[in-house]
Amino acid sequence: MSGKVLLIEDEPNIIEAIKFILSREGWQVHAHSNGETAVQTVRDRTPDVLILDAMLPGRSGYDILRELREDISTRSLPILMLTARGQTKDREMAERAGASRFMTKPFSNSEVLDAVKALSGA
Repeated sequence: MSGKVLLIEDEPNIIEAIKFILSREGWQVHAHSNGETAVQTVRDRTPDVLILDAMLPGRSGYDILRELREDISTRSLPILMLTARGQTKDREMAERAGASRFMTKPFSNSEVLDAVKALSGA
């Protein structure tokens, strides 16, 4: 199995954990941590799966998600939304904005791997 995952996340520990989990399973993982340039990075990198943090410096993950869903070239991109806030309203906001899947921090290694596999169709 292989594929490209773009991780838009600003917490170094989360970046390292997800890179480790996915790369040992054959995924190529690129991390980006700036909300302001996230949409352009998605367009430039054309990932198979996007993992997007809800709270980023410069711009909200929800705003990034909405912009990606409005663009024909990224409308069907599988997007896993990550957040430290797991309340029902956060999940509903992610669903309304177009998240393919929603996961709260902290998460287990298997949760991340299973979600990426499911989203990629692998």
